[in-house]
Amino acid sequence: MLSQLSVKNLAVVEQLDLSFDSGMSAVTGETGSGKSILLQALSLALGARADSNLVRHGKNKADISAAFIVDQNQQVQSFLASHSLEDDGECILRRVFTSDGRSKAFINGSSVPLSIVRKIGDLLIDMHGQNEHQLLLRPDQQLFVLDGFAQLESDKAQLNRIVREHKELDEKINQLLNNQDIIEQQQALYSHQLEELNDAMLSQGELDTIESDFKISANVQSITEKTANVLNQLEQDSGVNAQLLSLSSTLSDALEMDDKLQTGFELINSAQVQTQEAIYELTQYLSKLSVSDQSAQEMEERISELYVLGRKHNCPIQSLLNVRDQLTAKLEEIGGGSTSIEEMRLQLDLIDKRYQSNAQALSVARSKKAKELSLLVTEAMQVLGMPGSEYKVGLNAKIKGVHLGGNESVEFLVKTNMGQDFKPLKKVASGGELSRISLAISVVGSDSEYTPTLIFDEVDVGISGAVAEVVGKKLQDLSKNYQIICITHLAQVAAFGHQHLQVSKCQQGDTVQTTVQQLSEAQRVEEVARILGGATITDKARLAAEEMISGSQAS
Repeated sequence: MLSQLSVKNLAVVEQLDLSFDSGMSAVTGETGSGKSILLQALSLALGARADSNLVRHGKNKADISAAFIVDQNQQVQSFLASHSLEDDGECILRRVFTSDGRSKAFINGSSVPLSIVRKIGDLLIDMHGQNEHQLLLRPDQQLFVLDGFAQLESDKAQLNRIVREHKELDEKINQLLNNQDIIEQQQALYSHQLEELNDAMLSQGELDTIESDFKISANVQSITEKTANVLNQLEQDSGVNAQLLSLSSTLSDALEMDDKLQTGFELINSAQVQTQEAIYELTQYLSKLSVSDQSAQEMEERISELYVLGRKHNCPIQSLLNVRDQLTAKLEEIGGGSTSIEEMRLQLDLIDKRYQSNAQALSVARSKKAKELSLLVTEAMQVLGMPGSEYKVGLNAKIKGVHLGGNESVEFLVKTNMGQDFKPLKKVASGGELSRISLAISVVGSDSEYTPTLIFDEVDVGISGAVAEVVGKKLQDLSKNYQIICITHLAQVAAFGHQHLQVSKCQQGDTVQTTVQQLSEAQRVEEVARILGGATITDKARLAAEEMISGSQAS
């Protein structure tokens, strides 16, 4: 449950520290006093988008903290543990945002993304606002209410993923069909290019070496002359090899007289051996170098062929095999392989079957839960002063196909008197009736396992008198299992609260300040009397307020 709310420098609030009790807390105040600031502060603590304009004028930042007791809430404790957030039986959400647009969120002192705050917020508080009355008239909201009551949101999300998969593939098939002429032209082009590359009998080894081989072939005469000249200088009678042999022999004789010449002798001897090996290598090279005019011409023709292919595909000749593989893949993509239109259609049929299976299961679950929701809301409407009325969740089949949300649309139907026919909610319910139906759905649709705190923001608008008393009693009964916080303008509802908070606004110099105080029993009588009697509070109004509070608490 929510135990503490602290607000600093938020709009008209300079400093506010509130404690909340279990049971039902009634929040009242004059119109324009700033009752909605409590909800705004809580929404921000729970991860709502922050507007820098909400920072109090003249201040740098707003700071909001909401503390929850969670020692009995296994869902919240598991969530905190899974995100390595210590709890010690308490969950403290803090939000800080500045006038220049920066924002930070914390859970139990640890900085966290807003997405994490929003997720845990869904486990802590369920808010029901008066704007939901009008939302109930929209078909998408009616579907949302039913699926929320039936806990089918994850099933619907999974179904919608299948729908999007189906749509993407269907659009791809249609695009291929609509561009068939272009595709055929592409196929012809790719096939011709691929045939050229295949006819060229490419091998990566040839592509990697042919340019260097051709360079040698084109310069074989010059290479032969230069190599032969070097070889001649090495091995002629007075050449380098003969001179090194002579020097080695001479130094060998001298070595017998002084062994300090050993290193010099070894170096000259090594140079002679190296020279002999060079003569062998160069001789072998020349013996293999000879290229006939015919083979040189063939090589020139071959490299010219490869250069032509390289220019066609705008790539070096070493990449021609990669180009060939890419052309093969493109041909497969537009109709020559596993993703051909025919196979795409087979895949689309499989997706369609998955959709129908999931949609049918969703329809069965909705049908069952629609009957349950209809019965429960009808019962709640009787309690809320609508005897003889009836509520029904209608499921209307959509045309055959694949649809976001499933195979049916939802329509809320009501009849406000016995003997009447069911009609759409938007055509029947008056403002007061719509408020009570919304309240009935809010009460029925709330799930204490996930939302131990329920907040009702003037959901009693449009009702009064005895019906208002019934609404207050219903909220008080609900507070036996939930923590209820009800912002109300009705004395009959406020009287049922176990705790009464009054919101007021005052002028302080050039600024406006909103404050909230917990009322004592005497102050509470004055506040309820004010709501009953208006600006002038009479003794009769006080007596009526005292009796109303006493009777409400005795029930």
